[in-house]
Amino acid sequence: MCSLKNLISAALLIFSTNCTAADSQATSITRAEMEQVVSSTGNLLKTKYVFSDKAEKMAALIEKNYTAGKYARIKNAQQLAAELQQDIRSIYDDKHIRIRFSPKTAQRVLAKSKLAKDSTIDKKELSKAQFENFGFNQLKILPGNLGYLDLRNFSDTAYASDTAAAAMAFLSNTNALIIDLRRNGGGSASMIQFISSYFFDDKPVHLGSFYWRPEDKYTDTYTLTSVPGKRIPDTDIYILISGNTFSAAEGFSYDLKHLERATLIGENTGGGAHPGETIAISDQFTIWMPSGRAINPITKTNWQDVGVIPHVKISAAKALLKAQVIALEKLAQQDNEMREIYQWHLTAAKAELAPVKFSHEELRQYEGKFGFLVWSLENGSLYSKRKGEEKRKLEVLDTNLFRFQGGQHLRFKVLFENNKIIGIQEIFKKRKGRSLYKSS
Repeated sequence: MCSLKNLISAALLIFSTNCTAADSQATSITRAEMEQVVSSTGNLLKTKYVFSDKAEKMAALIEKNYTAGKYARIKNAQQLAAELQQDIRSIYDDKHIRIRFSPKTAQRVLAKSKLAKDSTIDKKELSKAQFENFGFNQLKILPGNLGYLDLRNFSDTAYASDTAAAAMAFLSNTNALIIDLRRNGGGSASMIQFISSYFFDDKPVHLGSFYWRPEDKYTDTYTLTSVPGKRIPDTDIYILISGNTFSAAEGFSYDLKHLERATLIGENTGGGAHPGETIAISDQFTIWMPSGRAINPITKTNWQDVGVIPHVKISAAKALLKAQVIALEKLAQQDNEMREIYQWHLTAAKAELAPVKFSHEELRQYEGKFGFLVWSLENGSLYSKRKGEEKRKLEVLDTNLFRFQGGQHLRFKVLFENNKIIGIQEIFKKRKGRSLYKSS
Protein backbone atom coordinates (compact mmCIF):
# COMPACT_ATOMS: atom_id res chain seq x y z
CA MET A 1 0.00 0.00 0.00
CA CYS A 2 1.36 3.42 -0.90
CA SER A 3 1.92 6.10 1.74
CA LEU A 4 0.01 9.38 1.33
CA LYS A 5 2.90 11.03 -0.49
CA ASN A 6 2.88 8.30 -3.11
CA LEU A 7 -0.84 8.27 -3.94
CA ILE A 8 -0.66 8.87 -7.65
CA SER A 9 -4.07 9.60 -9.11
CA ALA A 10 -2.82 9.82 -12.66
CA ALA A 11 -0.12 7.94 -14.48
CA LEU A 12 1.73 11.14 -15.31
CA LEU A 13 4.51 10.52 -12.81
CA ILE A 14 4.82 6.77 -13.12
CA PHE A 15 4.71 6.12 -16.82
CA SER A 16 3.77 7.82 -20.05
CA THR A 17 0.52 6.62 -21.58
CA ASN A 18 2.36 6.77 -24.86
CA CYS A 19 4.52 3.66 -24.88
CA THR A 20 8.09 3.81 -26.04
CA ALA A 21 8.82 2.90 -29.66
CA ALA A 22 9.78 -0.63 -28.64
CA ASP A 23 6.62 -1.11 -26.56
CA SER A 24 4.31 0.36 -29.20
CA GLN A 25 5.26 -2.13 -31.91
CA ALA A 26 2.74 -4.94 -32.36
CA THR A 27 3.96 -7.83 -30.22
CA SER A 28 2.62 -11.38 -30.50
CA ILE A 29 1.37 -13.15 -27.40
CA THR A 30 1.16 -16.85 -26.57
CA ARG A 31 -1.93 -18.52 -25.14
CA ALA A 32 -0.06 -19.22 -21.89
CA GLU A 33 0.83 -15.52 -21.54
CA MET A 34 -2.77 -14.56 -22.30
CA GLU A 35 -4.10 -16.93 -19.64
CA GLN A 36 -1.67 -15.47 -17.07
CA VAL A 37 -2.65 -11.88 -17.87
CA VAL A 38 -6.39 -12.60 -17.70
CA SER A 39 -6.05 -14.57 -14.47
CA SER A 40 -3.78 -12.01 -12.79
CA THR A 41 -6.02 -9.13 -13.83
CA GLY A 42 -9.06 -10.86 -12.36
CA ASN A 43 -7.28 -11.60 -9.08
CA LEU A 44 -6.03 -8.02 -8.75
CA LEU A 45 -9.53 -6.67 -9.34
CA LYS A 46 -11.02 -8.96 -6.70
CA THR A 47 -8.41 -8.13 -4.06
CA LYS A 48 -7.67 -4.44 -4.70
CA TYR A 49 -10.33 -2.65 -6.75
CA VAL A 50 -12.21 -0.05 -4.73
CA PHE A 51 -15.69 -1.52 -5.29
CA SER A 52 -15.70 -5.20 -4.34
CA ASP A 53 -19.10 -5.93 -5.92
CA LYS A 54 -18.10 -4.42 -9.27
CA ALA A 55 -14.70 -6.12 -9.06
CA GLU A 56 -16.34 -9.55 -8.83
CA LYS A 57 -18.42 -8.83 -11.94
CA MET A 58 -15.42 -7.47 -13.85
CA ALA A 59 -13.29 -10.49 -13.03
CA ALA A 60 -16.14 -12.88 -13.86
CA LEU A 61 -16.66 -11.24 -17.27
CA ILE A 62 -13.05 -11.45 -18.46
CA GLU A 63 -12.70 -15.01 -17.15
CA LYS A 64 -15.92 -15.95 -18.98
CA ASN A 65 -14.71 -14.28 -22.17
CA TYR A 66 -11.39 -16.14 -21.98
CA THR A 67 -13.10 -19.49 -21.44
CA ALA A 68 -15.50 -18.78 -24.33
CA GLY A 69 -12.56 -18.09 -26.63
CA LYS A 70 -13.24 -14.41 -27.19
CA TYR A 71 -9.59 -13.50 -26.70
CA ALA A 72 -8.26 -16.41 -28.77
CA ARG A 73 -8.64 -14.34 -31.96
CA ILE A 74 -6.35 -11.63 -30.57
CA LYS A 75 -3.02 -11.57 -32.35
CA ASN A 76 -0.93 -9.13 -30.31
CA ALA A 77 -0.35 -7.92 -26.77
CA GLN A 78 -1.50 -4.35 -27.38
CA GLN A 79 -4.90 -5.54 -28.59
CA LEU A 80 -5.30 -7.81 -25.56
CA ALA A 81 -4.67 -4.86 -23.23
CA ALA A 82 -7.25 -2.76 -25.08
CA GLU A 83 -9.87 -5.55 -25.11
CA LEU A 84 -9.46 -6.31 -21.40
CA GLN A 85 -9.77 -2.64 -20.51
CA GLN A 86 -12.87 -2.26 -22.67
CA ASP A 87 -14.54 -5.34 -21.18
CA ILE A 88 -13.77 -4.28 -17.61
CA ARG A 89 -15.11 -0.79 -18.22
CA SER A 90 -18.31 -2.24 -19.73
CA ILE A 91 -19.26 -3.28 -16.18
CA TYR A 92 -18.46 0.15 -14.74
CA ASP A 93 -16.88 2.91 -16.79
CA ASP A 94 -14.11 3.86 -14.38
CA LYS A 95 -11.71 5.96 -16.46
CA HIS A 96 -9.02 5.39 -13.85
CA ILE A 97 -8.67 1.75 -14.91
CA ARG A 98 -5.98 1.58 -17.56
CA ILE A 99 -4.34 -1.59 -18.85
CA ARG A 100 -1.12 -1.24 -20.86
CA PHE A 101 1.31 -3.53 -22.60
CA SER A 102 4.58 -1.91 -21.59
CA PRO A 103 7.44 -4.27 -20.66
CA LYS A 104 9.72 -1.41 -19.57
CA THR A 105 7.11 0.02 -17.23
CA ALA A 106 6.22 -3.43 -15.87
CA GLN A 107 9.87 -4.20 -15.13
CA ARG A 108 10.33 -0.84 -13.43
CA VAL A 109 7.22 -1.34 -11.27
CA LEU A 110 8.32 -4.86 -10.32
CA ALA A 111 11.80 -3.62 -9.40
CA LYS A 112 10.40 -0.72 -7.42
CA SER A 113 8.10 -2.99 -5.40
CA LYS A 114 11.16 -4.87 -4.14
CA LEU A 115 12.79 -1.73 -2.75
CA ALA A 116 12.32 -0.41 0.78
CA LYS A 117 9.56 2.14 1.23
CA ASP A 118 12.05 4.86 2.10
CA SER A 119 14.28 4.17 -0.92
CA THR A 120 15.27 6.78 -3.43
CA ILE A 121 12.88 7.87 -6.15
CA ASP A 122 13.03 6.11 -9.49
CA LYS A 123 15.52 8.08 -11.60
CA LYS A 124 13.41 7.91 -14.76
CA GLU A 125 10.35 9.18 -12.93
CA LEU A 126 12.36 12.01 -11.43
CA SER A 127 13.94 12.93 -14.75
CA LYS A 128 10.54 13.14 -16.47
CA ALA A 129 9.06 15.16 -13.62
CA GLN A 130 11.99 17.59 -13.67
CA PHE A 131 11.70 17.97 -17.44
CA GLU A 132 8.10 19.11 -16.88
CA ASN A 133 9.14 21.32 -13.91
CA PHE A 134 6.98 19.12 -11.66
CA GLY A 135 3.84 20.42 -13.35
CA PHE A 136 4.47 24.11 -12.61
CA ASN A 137 4.06 25.26 -16.19
CA GLN A 138 3.65 29.03 -15.83
CA LEU A 139 3.73 31.71 -13.15
CA LYS A 140 2.93 35.35 -13.80
CA ILE A 141 1.31 38.47 -12.44
CA LEU A 142 -1.74 39.53 -14.44
CA PRO A 143 -2.96 43.17 -14.64
CA GLY A 144 -4.35 44.31 -11.30
CA ASN A 145 -1.78 42.28 -9.34
CA LEU A 146 -3.64 39.02 -9.92
CA GLY A 147 -1.43 35.97 -9.44
CA TYR A 148 -1.65 33.22 -12.05
CA LEU A 149 -0.44 29.62 -11.71
CA ASP A 150 -0.78 27.18 -14.61
CA LEU A 151 -0.40 23.81 -12.90
CA ARG A 152 -0.36 20.75 -15.20
CA ASN A 153 -0.08 17.97 -12.58
CA PHE A 154 0.28 17.45 -8.84
CA SER A 155 3.77 16.04 -8.36
CA ASP A 156 4.81 14.17 -5.25
CA THR A 157 6.18 16.51 -2.59
CA ALA A 158 9.02 14.05 -1.98
CA TYR A 159 10.76 15.76 -4.87
CA ALA A 160 8.59 18.76 -5.82
CA SER A 161 8.09 20.63 -2.53
CA ASP A 162 10.94 23.11 -3.17
CA THR A 163 9.48 24.04 -6.57
CA ALA A 164 6.00 24.37 -5.08
CA ALA A 165 7.27 26.55 -2.23
CA ALA A 166 9.12 28.79 -4.68
CA ALA A 167 5.95 29.17 -6.74
CA MET A 168 3.89 30.08 -3.69
CA ALA A 169 6.53 32.61 -2.61
CA PHE A 170 6.36 34.27 -6.03
CA LEU A 171 2.56 34.55 -5.74
CA SER A 172 2.41 35.52 -2.06
CA ASN A 173 2.01 39.27 -2.55
CA THR A 174 -0.77 39.19 -5.13
CA ASN A 175 -4.24 40.56 -4.38
CA ALA A 176 -6.02 37.48 -5.75
CA LEU A 177 -4.79 34.12 -7.06
CA ILE A 178 -5.98 32.24 -10.15
CA ILE A 179 -4.98 28.56 -10.33
CA ASP A 180 -5.42 27.06 -13.79
CA LEU A 181 -6.21 23.33 -13.70
CA ARG A 182 -7.87 23.14 -17.12
CA ARG A 183 -5.12 20.83 -18.40
CA ASN A 184 -4.33 19.02 -15.15
CA GLY A 185 -4.95 15.27 -15.19
CA GLY A 186 -4.12 14.56 -11.56
CA GLY A 187 -1.18 13.38 -9.49
CA SER A 188 -0.25 13.11 -5.84
CA ALA A 189 -2.43 13.78 -2.83
CA SER A 190 0.62 15.07 -0.96
CA MET A 191 0.80 18.11 -3.29
CA ILE A 192 -2.90 18.82 -2.71
CA GLN A 193 -2.15 18.95 1.01
CA PHE A 194 0.97 21.07 0.55
CA ILE A 195 -0.50 23.79 -1.68
CA SER A 196 -3.84 23.90 0.17
CA SER A 197 -2.00 24.56 3.44
CA TYR A 198 -0.95 28.00 2.15
CA PHE A 199 -4.61 29.04 1.93
CA PHE A 200 -5.36 28.63 5.64
CA ASP A 201 -3.69 29.65 8.89
CA ASP A 202 -1.58 27.20 10.91
CA LYS A 203 -4.58 25.56 12.57
CA PRO A 204 -5.13 22.17 10.84
CA VAL A 205 -8.13 22.03 8.51
CA HIS A 206 -9.66 18.71 7.50
CA LEU A 207 -9.31 18.53 3.72
CA GLY A 208 -10.62 15.03 3.10
CA SER A 209 -10.54 11.34 3.85
CA PHE A 210 -9.89 8.15 1.90
CA TYR A 211 -11.25 4.64 2.26
CA TRP A 212 -8.75 1.96 1.22
CA ARG A 213 -10.35 -1.29 0.19
CA PRO A 214 -7.30 -3.65 0.39
CA GLU A 215 -6.71 -2.77 4.07
CA ASP A 216 -10.35 -1.90 4.82
CA LYS A 217 -9.28 1.30 6.55
CA TYR A 218 -9.78 5.07 6.49
CA THR A 219 -7.15 7.81 6.42
CA ASP A 220 -7.58 11.54 6.94
CA THR A 221 -5.74 14.49 5.40
CA TYR A 222 -5.33 17.85 7.16
CA THR A 223 -3.55 21.04 6.17
CA LEU A 224 0.01 21.32 7.45
CA THR A 225 0.84 23.26 10.60
CA SER A 226 4.03 24.54 8.98
CA VAL A 227 4.87 25.52 5.40
CA PRO A 228 7.91 27.29 3.89
CA GLY A 229 7.30 31.00 3.43
CA LYS A 230 4.18 33.11 3.72
CA ARG A 231 0.61 31.85 4.03
CA ILE A 232 -2.22 33.67 2.22
CA PRO A 233 -5.37 32.79 4.19
CA ASP A 234 -7.15 36.02 3.23
CA THR A 235 -6.35 36.06 -0.49
CA ASP A 236 -9.26 35.20 -2.78
CA ILE A 237 -8.63 32.00 -4.75
CA TYR A 238 -10.10 31.26 -8.19
CA ILE A 239 -9.70 27.80 -9.75
CA LEU A 240 -10.16 27.19 -13.48
CA ILE A 241 -11.52 23.74 -14.41
CA SER A 242 -12.58 21.88 -17.54
CA GLY A 243 -13.58 18.45 -18.77
CA ASN A 244 -9.87 17.60 -18.85
CA THR A 245 -9.45 18.34 -15.14
CA PHE A 246 -9.24 14.93 -13.52
CA SER A 247 -8.45 12.93 -10.39
CA ALA A 248 -6.20 14.78 -7.89
CA ALA A 249 -6.89 18.08 -9.69
CA GLU A 250 -10.57 17.44 -9.06
CA GLY A 251 -9.87 16.60 -5.42
CA PHE A 252 -8.04 19.88 -4.91
CA SER A 253 -10.92 21.81 -6.51
CA TYR A 254 -13.64 19.87 -4.67
CA ASP A 255 -12.01 20.28 -1.26
CA LEU A 256 -11.50 24.04 -1.59
CA LYS A 257 -14.97 24.52 -3.06
CA HIS A 258 -16.74 22.89 -0.12
CA LEU A 259 -14.48 24.59 2.42
CA GLU A 260 -15.71 27.82 0.75
CA ARG A 261 -12.10 28.79 0.16
CA ALA A 262 -12.16 29.05 -3.64
CA THR A 263 -14.45 30.04 -6.50
CA LEU A 264 -14.49 27.48 -9.31
CA ILE A 265 -14.90 28.76 -12.86
CA GLY A 266 -15.26 26.80 -16.10
CA GLU A 267 -16.77 23.42 -17.01
CA ASN A 268 -17.68 20.23 -15.16
CA THR A 269 -14.60 18.08 -14.57
CA GLY A 270 -13.94 14.49 -15.70
CA GLY A 271 -15.27 12.64 -12.64
CA GLY A 272 -12.48 10.47 -11.23
CA ALA A 273 -12.37 10.29 -7.42
CA HIS A 274 -10.55 7.01 -6.84
CA PRO A 275 -6.82 7.08 -6.05
CA GLY A 276 -4.60 4.10 -6.64
CA GLU A 277 -1.36 3.00 -8.28
CA THR A 278 0.25 1.24 -11.22
CA ILE A 279 0.57 -2.53 -10.65
CA ALA A 280 2.44 -5.06 -12.77
CA ILE A 281 0.05 -7.74 -14.04
CA SER A 282 3.02 -9.66 -15.46
CA ASP A 283 6.53 -8.81 -16.55
CA GLN A 284 5.03 -7.12 -19.64
CA PHE A 285 1.58 -5.76 -18.68
CA THR A 286 0.49 -3.14 -16.14
CA ILE A 287 -2.83 -1.97 -14.79
CA TRP A 288 -3.58 1.34 -13.11
CA MET A 289 -5.82 0.19 -10.29
CA PRO A 290 -8.04 2.45 -8.15
CA SER A 291 -7.97 0.97 -4.68
CA GLY A 292 -9.45 3.80 -2.62
CA ARG A 293 -12.20 6.39 -2.74
CA ALA A 294 -12.26 9.99 -1.60
CA ILE A 295 -14.72 11.08 1.08
CA ASN A 296 -15.25 14.78 1.65
CA PRO A 297 -15.88 15.62 5.33
CA ILE A 298 -18.55 18.15 4.41
CA THR A 299 -20.52 16.43 1.63
CA LYS A 300 -19.74 12.88 2.89
CA THR A 301 -19.31 11.85 -0.75
CA ASN A 302 -17.13 12.75 -3.76
CA TRP A 303 -17.18 13.69 -7.45
CA GLN A 304 -16.91 10.23 -9.01
CA ASP A 305 -18.75 10.08 -12.38
CA VAL A 306 -20.52 13.43 -11.91
CA GLY A 307 -17.38 15.61 -11.86
CA VAL A 308 -16.79 18.77 -9.87
CA ILE A 309 -19.38 21.41 -10.69
CA PRO A 310 -18.08 25.00 -10.97
CA HIS A 311 -19.65 27.97 -9.23
CA VAL A 312 -19.53 29.88 -12.52
CA LYS A 313 -20.22 27.85 -15.64
CA ILE A 314 -18.50 29.14 -18.77
CA SER A 315 -16.51 27.59 -21.60
CA ALA A 316 -13.01 26.55 -20.59
CA ALA A 317 -11.60 28.88 -23.24
CA LYS A 318 -13.14 31.91 -21.51
CA ALA A 319 -12.61 30.80 -17.91
CA LEU A 320 -9.41 32.79 -17.33
CA LEU A 321 -10.90 36.07 -18.55
CA LYS A 322 -14.05 35.45 -16.50
CA ALA A 323 -11.93 34.86 -13.40
CA GLN A 324 -10.07 38.12 -14.01
CA VAL A 325 -13.35 40.02 -14.37
CA ILE A 326 -14.80 38.55 -11.16
CA ALA A 327 -11.59 39.14 -9.20
CA LEU A 328 -11.17 42.74 -10.38
CA GLU A 329 -14.82 43.59 -9.73
CA LYS A 330 -14.51 42.36 -6.14
CA LEU A 331 -11.21 44.17 -5.55
CA ALA A 332 -12.64 47.41 -6.95
CA GLN A 333 -15.53 47.19 -4.49
CA GLN A 334 -13.25 46.51 -1.53
CA ASP A 335 -10.47 49.06 -2.06
CA ASN A 336 -11.42 52.71 -2.56
CA GLU A 337 -7.83 53.87 -2.95
CA MET A 338 -7.07 51.40 -5.73
CA ARG A 339 -10.52 51.43 -7.31
CA GLU A 340 -9.52 53.43 -10.41
CA ILE A 341 -6.63 51.08 -11.16
CA TYR A 342 -8.80 47.99 -10.77
CA GLN A 343 -11.50 49.58 -12.94
CA TRP A 344 -8.88 50.36 -15.59
CA HIS A 345 -7.88 46.70 -15.85
CA LEU A 346 -11.49 45.53 -15.47
CA THR A 347 -12.52 47.49 -18.56
CA ALA A 348 -9.86 45.74 -20.63
CA ALA A 349 -10.75 42.29 -19.29
CA LYS A 350 -14.45 42.80 -19.99
CA ALA A 351 -13.68 43.99 -23.51
CA GLU A 352 -11.66 40.85 -24.20
CA LEU A 353 -14.27 38.56 -22.64
CA ALA A 354 -17.18 40.12 -24.56
CA PRO A 355 -15.75 42.21 -27.43
CA VAL A 356 -17.71 45.18 -28.73
CA LYS A 357 -18.39 44.61 -32.42
CA PHE A 358 -18.63 47.41 -34.99
CA SER A 359 -19.64 47.10 -38.62
CA HIS A 360 -17.48 48.72 -41.30
CA GLU A 361 -19.99 51.55 -41.63
CA GLU A 362 -20.14 52.13 -37.87
CA LEU A 363 -16.36 52.39 -37.69
CA ARG A 364 -16.34 54.93 -40.51
CA GLN A 365 -17.86 57.59 -38.24
CA TYR A 366 -14.63 57.58 -36.18
CA GLU A 367 -12.47 58.68 -39.10
CA GLY A 368 -11.18 62.24 -39.02
CA LYS A 369 -8.57 64.70 -37.85
CA PHE A 370 -8.43 65.56 -34.17
CA GLY A 371 -5.71 68.08 -33.38
CA PHE A 372 -2.39 66.26 -33.85
CA LEU A 373 -4.18 62.92 -34.37
CA VAL A 374 -5.50 61.46 -37.61
CA TRP A 375 -7.80 58.43 -37.40
CA SER A 376 -8.31 56.36 -40.54
CA LEU A 377 -10.17 53.18 -41.47
CA GLU A 378 -8.16 50.58 -43.36
CA ASN A 379 -9.18 47.00 -44.13
CA GLY A 380 -11.87 47.07 -41.48
CA SER A 381 -9.65 48.40 -38.68
CA LEU A 382 -9.11 51.84 -37.19
CA TYR A 383 -5.63 53.37 -37.08
CA SER A 384 -4.33 56.41 -35.22
CA LYS A 385 -1.40 58.51 -36.39
CA ARG A 386 0.23 61.36 -34.56
CA LYS A 387 2.30 63.86 -36.49
CA GLY A 388 5.87 62.60 -36.79
CA GLU A 389 5.02 59.07 -35.61
CA GLU A 390 4.06 55.76 -37.23
CA LYS A 391 0.37 54.93 -37.44
CA ARG A 392 -0.83 52.33 -34.94
CA LYS A 393 -3.80 49.98 -34.96
CA LEU A 394 -6.60 50.65 -32.46
CA GLU A 395 -8.60 48.15 -30.39
CA VAL A 396 -12.18 48.73 -29.26
CA LEU A 397 -12.75 48.64 -25.49
CA ASP A 398 -16.23 50.16 -25.48
CA THR A 399 -18.51 52.10 -27.81
CA ASN A 400 -16.54 55.28 -27.12
CA LEU A 401 -13.25 53.89 -25.76
CA PHE A 402 -10.18 52.71 -27.70
CA ARG A 403 -6.53 51.85 -27.10
CA PHE A 404 -3.51 50.98 -29.19
CA GLN A 405 -3.41 47.26 -29.95
CA GLY A 406 -1.96 45.60 -26.84
CA GLY A 407 -1.51 48.98 -25.15
CA GLN A 408 -1.73 49.11 -21.36
CA HIS A 409 -1.16 52.71 -20.32
CA LEU A 410 -3.00 55.00 -22.77
CA ARG A 411 -6.60 55.07 -23.94
CA PHE A 412 -8.68 57.31 -26.17
CA LYS A 413 -12.14 58.43 -25.14
CA VAL A 414 -14.31 59.62 -28.01
CA LEU A 415 -16.50 62.61 -27.10
CA PHE A 416 -19.92 62.98 -28.71
CA GLU A 417 -22.36 65.86 -28.93
CA ASN A 418 -25.67 65.50 -30.73
CA ASN A 419 -24.47 62.13 -32.03
CA LYS A 420 -21.44 63.73 -33.65
CA ILE A 421 -17.81 63.32 -32.61
CA ILE A 422 -16.46 66.60 -31.27
CA GLY A 423 -13.09 65.40 -30.02
CA ILE A 424 -10.82 62.71 -28.61
CA GLN A 425 -9.47 62.70 -25.07
CA GLU A 426 -6.26 60.89 -24.10
CA ILE A 427 -6.55 59.09 -20.76
CA PHE A 428 -3.47 57.77 -18.99
CA LYS A 429 -3.42 54.96 -16.45
CA LYS A 430 -1.19 56.71 -13.90
CA ARG A 431 -1.52 60.35 -14.82
CA LYS A 432 -4.29 62.74 -13.90
CA GLY A 433 -3.78 65.14 -16.79
CA ARG A 434 -5.84 64.43 -19.92
CA SER A 435 -5.12 65.83 -23.41
CA LEU A 436 -8.15 66.83 -25.48
CA TYR A 437 -8.00 66.90 -29.26
CA LYS A 438 -10.98 68.60 -30.88
CA SER A 439 -12.41 67.58 -34.19
CA SER A 440 -11.26 69.72 -37.09
